[in-house]
Amino acid sequence: MAQSEVSLRSRVGSRVRTRKNQLGYGLAVLALVVILGIYLGSLKISLAAKWVIGIAFGIILQRSRFCFTASMRDPVLTGSTSLARAVLIAIAVATVGFAGFQFSAYMNGKPIPGLISPVGLHTVVGAILFGIGMVIAGGCASGTLMRVGEGFVMLMVTLVFFVVGSVLGAIHLGWWQGFSVKSSPAVFLPNVLGWPLAFFGQFALLGALYWLATWWEYRKVE
Repeated sequence: MAQSEVSLRSRVGSRVRTRKNQLGYGLAVLALVVILGIYLGSLKISLAAKWVIGIAFGIILQRSRFCFTASMRDPVLTGSTSLARAVLIAIAVATVGFAGFQFSAYMNGKPIPGLISPVGLHTVVGAILFGIGMVIAGGCASGTLMRVGEGFVMLMVTLVFFVVGSVLGAIHLGWWQGFSVKSSPAVFLPNVLGWPLAFFGQFALLGALYWLATWWEYRKVE
């Protein structure tokens, strides 16, 4: 019993020492980030701003463990819906912002900003393939990039094939354009339902999903 405790303490101590030894690497990376930011700012101030925003998003992703794959997977595997509810909140916040920009353009008679894409068979096929792939890989685009930064080797392999799949998709895009995309309708809910119903209806749906996610996590399992 004593030997096992000593062994456990030795392993824990080794991990603590390893984390302390990573301080130098962290400072070196921070210095590199600052130097690169200054260099980008000397070229164009917008490049430095994008660099800072990108770094900030990366830190937020890493600290929050935000991942769309986990938000869909965890309710089924572990029963946790914290990430699912976070995604719903993020969509609700984005809805307010996008609706503001789009309604302003609509009232001023300008083209509606945003990518309003056709919805058809290609959407279903793409969603199924991406859903299967991200569950097998263990990460979506944001989760993969975040874990690559943390040094996960498996996600590095995933990133390589993520790029390969994107290239193959770009190669076959012309075929899909003729087969499904061009013949499918571009659905913009305010045009179909009207602005009030589209806006508040989406919030009602998000609220219902949030309530369902909360109930799912805290339900009494017999």
